Amino acid sequence: MTAVVGEPAPSAASAASAGLPVAGLPVPDLSVEALAAVTAEIASTAAAYDRTGEIPLPGLAAAHRAGLLTATVAPQFGGPGVGQVDMARILIALGEGDASVGLIAANNLGTHQIQGLAASWPPAYYADLLRRSVAGVALANSVRAEPELGAPARGGLPKTTVTRTADGWVLNGRKAYATGGTALAYHVVWVVADEPGGDPERPRVGHVVVPGDLPGITWIDTWDHLGLRASNTHDVEYTNVELPADAFVEIPRGPDGVYRDPAAMASIGLFGHPALYIGVARAARSAFVRYAQERVPTALGRPIATTDRIQAAAGEIDAQIAQAETLLFGVLLRAQSGDTDHLPQLSVLKVQIARSVIAAVNAAVAVLGNPGLSRHLPFERLLRDVLCVRVHPPQEDTALLASGRRLLGL
Repeated sequence: MTAVVGEPAPSAASAASAGLPVAGLPVPDLSVEALAAVTAEIASTAAAYDRTGEIPLPGLAAAHRAGLLTATVAPQFGGPGVGQVDMARILIALGEGDASVGLIAANNLGTHQIQGLAASWPPAYYADLLRRSVAGVALANSVRAEPELGAPARGGLPKTTVTRTADGWVLNGRKAYATGGTALAYHVVWVVADEPGGDPERPRVGHVVVPGDLPGITWIDTWDHLGLRASNTHDVEYTNVELPADAFVEIPRGPDGVYRDPAAMASIGLFGHPALYIGVARAARSAFVRYAQERVPTALGRPIATTDRIQAAAGEIDAQIAQAETLLFGVLLRAQSGDTDHLPQLSVLKVQIARSVIAAVNAAVAVLGNPGLSRHLPFERLLRDVLCVRVHPPQEDTALLASGRRLLGL
């Protein structure tokens, strides 16, 4: 796999000379026509990278040239600072082209958006990421899950630690599902602090910002998945990785003792992951229309698009996508207008979007029979990809349980 990490990162101790904001970040063209052109370019290589599992560099490069990978960089850092509605439009377009590109981009855009809200990175590191982002594809992602713990959304603390030293920190541990793999320029790693005088019952918990090319970082090729095969969501092991003192950013506790992670709190309103899977459903709809118009069985003597069965299936696909899009943009536009009444329902709204996009793609596959499952056509790949929407937190059982308890006053 090819790394896209550029030259070594600067020491965070040089933050005073970091030079933020960074000039040269483009303002993306978010017109329907421009986004459609990026979708088409990314789609042209999606099937090939799904088969090889390699990092989809051409698709990421297309997104970079269009300014879509840095669209959420905040104005104070020299970026365009697009809002949640436009971020969703970007991710729909990228997901329609290639779900793996969409997922890697969603994580990168979310990282920039959170930095705009919390500004928690060491300034020199973030300036370096932005400088690399001007020159080419430069990616960052939160690395949180662990083989033993699983996804942190269900509770628990990480086993990965940073141990205090005289000069900074030393990072040790293994993480799972680190999307982006060796293409990551920076990792934002969830850790427990091991430090003199610390309370072992209430340790400090936070993130360390880690340049992806430091010694002691080893990638373990564990990603052999049904869908999103080019996302490079492998395991990564950190062995005595040395970091400066300001690389650790503590996550504060609330009055109830629960950790209040700014990244987790911000991400619930982004709806980036559901957006990219709406793009996958759109791709299935377009492929279904093309196939239905071009397929002329000998016994029928005309395109299958002229049959009631195919027309009804097309209507079902369209209805499910319309429902998902209306939910997504309804959530975001209401929040943008200052309406907060729906915020307690965000998790179940994500669940409903997931159900709709899966139903849309499944409707296309089900009506086509063998062609829907053939690797010569895109439907089976799109079905595999869209099923991955269920993995992203909050997962369905957690969301429904929390919603039910809230409704019942429990």
